[in-house]
Formats: sequence, C-alpha cells, structure tokens
Amino acid sequence: MSKRVSLKDIAENVGVSIALVSYVMNGQEKQKRVGADVVERIREVARELNYKPNQIAQSLRTGSTKTIGLIVGDISNPFFGNIARVIEDEAIKHGYTVIFGSADEDLHKSASLVETLINRQVDGFIIAPAEGTSLQIKALQEKKTPLVLIDRYFDEVPTNYVVLNNFDASYDAITHLIGNGYRRIGMIAYQSTLIHMQERIRGYKEAMSDNNLKNAIRIEEVRYDYINSDMEKAMHKLMDGKNKIDALFFATNALTISGLYLIKKLNLKIPEDLAIIGFDGNAAFDFFSTPLSYIEQPIEEMGVEAVRVLVEQIDGSDEIANIQLRHTLIKRGSSL
Repeated sequence: MSKRVSLKDIAENVGVSIALVSYVMNGQEKQKRVGADVVERIREVARELNYKPNQIAQSLRTGSTKTIGLIVGDISNPFFGNIARVIEDEAIKHGYTVIFGSADEDLHKSASLVETLINRQVDGFIIAPAEGTSLQIKALQEKKTPLVLIDRYFDEVPTNYVVLNNFDASYDAITHLIGNGYRRIGMIAYQSTLIHMQERIRGYKEAMSDNNLKNAIRIEEVRYDYINSDMEKAMHKLMDGKNKIDALFFATNALTISGLYLIKKLNLKIPEDLAIIGFDGNAAFDFFSTPLSYIEQPIEEMGVEAVRVLVEQIDGSDEIANIQLRHTLIKRGSSL
C-alpha cells in the first residue's frame, strides 16, 4: 500500500516550510502574504503527488465535516431517487459530501437515521419528514442543527422548507379534467396527515366545489404499507355501480403505478373508460398504450434550493426560508 502524501512531502519537494504549505492548502495564503508564484508551485506539486487532505484532522481544526445528512421518504420512489441525485451534485459544488438514508416513511427508522447521522457529525440535514416526526425536527432545532425540510413540513414547527405548491398542482389537474368534459372525478390518496398529501386533497376538493361538483367528490385513501391490497378495494369502490367515476387523479407516483396494474386487470381503456392524471413522471408511462398526463415537480430547482438554504444556515444565517415552487401539468392522451 502506497504511503499517504503529507504536507512535509510537498514542502520538501518545493523547498519551503511545512507551515507555508499548510497556509496554502488551507486557503490562508492571502492572510499570510504568500507570493503568487509560490502558491502556484505548491498547488502544482500537490496535484502531481495526488495529495489528499486528512479529513479527520481538517474536521477537528475547523469544526466542520463538510457533510450533509439527507433523509428521504422512500428511496425506491423515483421522485426521491432523482432529488437525492440533484442534492448530491449540488452539494459537491459547495464542497460538501452527502450521506443519505431512506426512512421508508417510518418514524422509528427516521429517528435511527437522525441519531446515526448526528454521530457522524454531519454539518446539517435535509429531510423529507415521515409522519409523526415533528418531535424529531424540534429536537434538531433545539440543538441549533442547520436543517431544511423538503417535500413536506409541519405547520406547528417553524423551520426552513422547500416544497411544491401542492394545492395549486391538484387544483390545476382537476380543472383540466373538468375542462375536458369529465364530471365524475375520483381521487386516490395516501392515508396520511402529512401536509403535502392534505394539500393535494384540498386542491382536489376545492376544484370540484368551485365547479359545482361538490356532491361528486369521491376520495379513497390507501395505507402506505398495504398499497396493493388497498388499491384493489379502492378501484372496485370507485368503478362499481351506476355512479362509477369517469376520471381518476392519483396523488403520488407509487399510487399511479399501483392503480395502472388494476386498470389493466379490469380491462379498462384509457381515456375511453377512465381518464387518468398522475403525480410525477415515470419512464413506464411512456410505454403505456395511451401516454399518461401527470403533475411534474421541479425536482432540479427543489434540490438546488434545499442545498442553497442549508449551506446558508451552516454559514450562520438565522433567516427562515419557506419556499413553495410551481408545478407543470404535462397534458397527454390519458386526460383528453
């Protein structure tokens, strides 16, 4: 195994003191008035020798590990997978490494991840909080831990967050269906008290009420851990009888995918038998016989803003940033 390159190796190669090399490698050359030609030579030799700074020593010296803890709801969900990639790429631009975990929408697993990441001494957190984790968020705040919530937040906990305007997204989707002549529009959502889900439901209800369809509101809720069995029951309830729905709005990507299996099993044609709008895109949608309409979230902007706000918090900002972003309704054959 090759010997780790040290500051002493660079100093001997350049012919200067170890202290001088240390000033340059730690960005203190201006304060110490190190000549530009010497700075360039030190950096050149460091590159040639493939010098890697000792992160542990650097952390002890600066009090920063240059790491961010990211906790998402469910990494198997393409939305969270994509946003994790954006956050990782953006963090690198700011000099940070991301350590991430999936809470699987479970408050106990979330608590374990928070504890693990605190023990890893991350400089701050970006969290898509699971249901019932408001006390975990409050505990981080009490410790003055830099924190940004993403995708969801808690009304009772004033903190930084970057989310979609979920009410507007749902309202837009339902208004689009009504504009295309659909009147018996159902919605399938998760059984959840989390605000992003409640706002999507509220947007559906208000769009129906504002178009004199309050009596036609039909919502079925699915449990996260029983998505497939509950979906089957929900679809049968919505499609049975003379009052069966003619359009359906799914509140998440995973619900859309689960629902499509049932639609195929029931031999329903889209949009002839049932118009569809989902939430978030999915590569599978492109292979469906009828291209699916869906709400597109600004994942890139969401990730970039979350990192920006967190880095500002780490750097000492005490301003609370509440950012709501706009959706795009992708209109395709399934809702026409």
